[in-house]
Amino acid sequence: MQQYFSHALVLTFTFFITCSFVFFISGAYLWFYKINEVNHRFKHPYLRERRFADLPISIRLTITLDYFLRILFHKSNASFASNANRLLSHVDPVNLPMSVRWPIVGLWGSCAVGLVAMLGLWALLIMGSN
Repeated sequence: MQQYFSHALVLTFTFFITCSFVFFISGAYLWFYKINEVNHRFKHPYLRERRFADLPISIRLTITLDYFLRILFHKSNASFASNANRLLSHVDPVNLPMSVRWPIVGLWGSCAVGLVAMLGLWALLIMGSN
């Protein structure tokens, strides 16, 4: 059992570090190179009032989370993605180019998978300390 524990610990730590790298690479690419094109293609309603650069970071991340939810759950109307689907109903995510989709999915997808990996890592560390 002890040999499996060490392998599971290495695997969850590797997933966590990989997700961290994907998060930072996707986020940097999105923020430095693609954010204007992404905002132009999605046309989020919040951007009618103010420019993206003038918004606080929490609102900017909320807008990109709406983009992520629209890309992944574009047919859902009864879940946590329903507000994003309502706000971005004018966007067909299937027709968006991959160069617009991958940084958003990489940013928020790595957050989701990394969160699960972190919880697994914590659980393994707590079990191993006993």
